[in-house]
Amino acid sequence: MGSQSEGKAVFDTESAKEVVKELRASFVAGKTKSYEWRVSQLTAILKMLEENEQPIVSALRDDLSKPELESSIFEIGMLRNSCRLALKEMKHWMKPEKAKTSLTTFPSSAEIVSEPLGVVLVISAWNYPFLLSLDPVVGAIAAGNAILLKPSEIAPASSSLLAKLVADYMDGSCIKVVEGAVPETSALLEQKWDKIFYTGNGRIARIVMTAAAKHLTPVVLELGGKSPVIVDSDIHLKVATRRIIAGKWACNNGQACISPDYLITTKDNAVKLVDSLKCELEQFYGKNPLDSKDLSCIVNSNHFDRLLKLLDEDKVSSKIAHGGERDETNLKIAPTILLDVPKNSLIMKEEIFGPLLPIVVVDKVEESFDVIKSCGGKPLAAYLFTKNKKLTGKFVAEVSAGGLVVNDTTVHLAEHNLPFGGVGESGMGSYHGKFSFDAFSHKKAVLYRGLGGDASLRYPPYTPGKLRLLQALLSGSILRIIRALLGW
Repeated sequence: MGSQSEGKAVFDTESAKEVVKELRASFVAGKTKSYEWRVSQLTAILKMLEENEQPIVSALRDDLSKPELESSIFEIGMLRNSCRLALKEMKHWMKPEKAKTSLTTFPSSAEIVSEPLGVVLVISAWNYPFLLSLDPVVGAIAAGNAILLKPSEIAPASSSLLAKLVADYMDGSCIKVVEGAVPETSALLEQKWDKIFYTGNGRIARIVMTAAAKHLTPVVLELGGKSPVIVDSDIHLKVATRRIIAGKWACNNGQACISPDYLITTKDNAVKLVDSLKCELEQFYGKNPLDSKDLSCIVNSNHFDRLLKLLDEDKVSSKIAHGGERDETNLKIAPTILLDVPKNSLIMKEEIFGPLLPIVVVDKVEESFDVIKSCGGKPLAAYLFTKNKKLTGKFVAEVSAGGLVVNDTTVHLAEHNLPFGGVGESGMGSYHGKFSFDAFSHKKAVLYRGLGGDASLRYPPYTPGKLRLLQALLSGSILRIIRALLGW
């Protein structure tokens, strides 16, 4: 498809138009709507994961030096869980929901019918290239849509493998993958979609939303932000630091949208917190973490240079309390803790998305809420470690974020009964579990009435008596209805 250049087909606007046309033809023909088709495709994903776990692990190692445990659990394992849940619950999700009716429409019955949106575009991210590509696809399949998946070119081995596996295992007339970079994505965004699901950064999200607006296409934007961790002094410090490390460096070496971005603690607690982090980091990654097989590398040289720019700023480099080592050849940066970083430094003005962890010091833990507000925007996640119920209540009431976790980090991602998504600049819309099904469904309102017992009061000629009775019906008050019927 498209024009030819040096013997290789170029995916251009005409190519994109043709792909969408094919997908829409399959959707209009009703191929994706049956329960049986949805089951077959979710089962195909499970089979694909089962038969290709090692190739997937290898691709993730090539792109990110991702440890096998992280690949098997956080990408493959979580995808399996999503598929199994959808297979178990999908028939229930598809059933119309009964809705109550009021006196206004009496006698009547009502229901809410979930119908597929149509042809949807999923643009995924590089940091978890299998999970963030196929998890939304699971929801789109469960809801009965035709799907075009655009994986990230920044993880090329994963993108190539995804394209091959989807073509080999899934219904190619209804689910397609387009690889490429900016030109291919731009060509896709010019088309009319019934929904666009984008995972990535705010800059590209604005481009996606602008393109979607031309066609009045709804969007789900899964973005990020500076996710804070408040660390109170009245806690089991060893457990807290291990959970912070697990959410930061054991999640793709900080390259995760919900990884802790910075810590906030009191002056009295700061040194103890740093010492505990140092001790546990050495336990996890050894004395020379750059040699550890359990730390991912930075995805490419651009991101490596971006992180060094944050780290090497004059007002920040002197604040290194631990780490700071780097290996440019292998694109690795050691877990780095920065104590009492100035709030006006570059590292506190943008999402870090890497292995650097600043600690902001306050006099009282309650001042943490002002620090979070001063960082601007609403983060994708926020975390609190405390035993203080009053502080917990204030945290839940005052901190606006996509999700909150008390006494742990990142684990809410694995809870399918909770919606996962951002607010404000950290995104819009949510998914996971039934929320994924709902994200790709239209909730159609249906009201059923009979043709008997037709009342004349809604028809002209209008009279004061009809007005009184209609007002009473709309109020829902039985007493007012009786008074109106009696002419009072």
